[in-house]
Amino acid sequence: MADHDAGIGRKIAYYRARKGLSQRDFAPLIKRSEAWVSQVERGVRPVKALDVLERIADVLDMPVAELAPSAPAAQVEQVPADAVPLRLLLTGNHALRAVASGAGADPDLDRLEEGAAAAWTFTSLGRYTDLLDLLETLLPELEDAVAHAGSRRAELCLADTYQAYALALADLQQFDAAWVSADRSIAAAQRAADPVMMAAGAFRLALVFQRSNRLELAKHTAESAREVLGELLGGAGPRAASVYGALTLQLALVAAKTEEAEYAYAMLAAARATAADLGEERDDHHTEFGPAAVDLQEVATAVELGDAGTAIRLAGRIDRDRLTPRQHGRLLIDTARAWAQRRSPERALALLLEAELLAPEQVYRHKSVRSTTADLLSMDRGTSGLSEFAQRVGVDAALIRPVTTRSGPARSGLRAARGPRAI
Repeated sequence: MADHDAGIGRKIAYYRARKGLSQRDFAPLIKRSEAWVSQVERGVRPVKALDVLERIADVLDMPVAELAPSAPAAQVEQVPADAVPLRLLLTGNHALRAVASGAGADPDLDRLEEGAAAAWTFTSLGRYTDLLDLLETLLPELEDAVAHAGSRRAELCLADTYQAYALALADLQQFDAAWVSADRSIAAAQRAADPVMMAAGAFRLALVFQRSNRLELAKHTAESAREVLGELLGGAGPRAASVYGALTLQLALVAAKTEEAEYAYAMLAAARATAADLGEERDDHHTEFGPAAVDLQEVATAVELGDAGTAIRLAGRIDRDRLTPRQHGRLLIDTARAWAQRRSPERALALLLEAELLAPEQVYRHKSVRSTTADLLSMDRGTSGLSEFAQRVGVDAALIRPVTTRSGPARSGLRAARGPRAI
């Protein structure tokens, strides 16, 4: 963890004790769990959200600037080089040009759909230069097909392409542009009168909000789309159920990020029931939902809630042979985060290295990998292979200072909230 994060934790512990508050007393005042407070004070977990910092400062009767003069929420990350041209392309007025131009030859919809599939491939692999080259020709052609051919199939292809575009922009931390792209996807799906595609666009938009820490917007977007889609489940087939389940998992993650443990596990239970009804893994509109997706989300939810022990046990029970390489990589990353919460840098690094061998693009692009790596450096920068791995994922080890904390895992305060369930 970066030095300013550790400093915040030490300040919180000091001023909390001065006010005569135990961790158990302090946690509900800031709407967090006792385990979360313990991890923050021990330097295991950063405080990322400005609203949470403001709530803590208010309870401790101190200015936010004094508590966190270098708060992560106030820092500006360097814009990746690939992001600039992709942002500019979004402002190209392709629809206006299509409407203003005369009708051309009939569109080759098979070729355009192949282009949309390629956009998803380039996004998943992080090949943003290839994605830019593709979209520079694909978007104008799709807008022209929509304007002059009036094709529903072209509208759906356009919606699909804008979803891939939104995900790429979100991966590059360009959340405002990703919001625009996801919204354009929903509009194209609306013109095509396809509610399931519209809900898939809402799923992508909720993902953008969740990644940019606009958690209330993420929750509202996912809940409203899920409610409408739920009314269609009886006769809309497995495609609707798959997107419905993906929205449900998104709500579980958002709830975990806001420490709403009961709601998070209620959404996981609902998603598991939907997955059981489907009985198979699906990837409708690239939402990737099924029994394995629910298992993975349960691990991620436990990590977000600070329940490292549960996350590790759940991860150990997942049959990895039924996972795709991307899912397996995600499981390894989340399990590494859990071991980092347990202050075990050797085990966490071993899992990250395994993920790197399996899905290097995913590891190098995953923001939580960089934050976990920084945490591991602060615990024990002498861990064999850690400095080299940090360099590969873009973490400057020289900027990470060691943090001295008492050892031992945090006691979880989440078990009563979860209620009984089989593990």
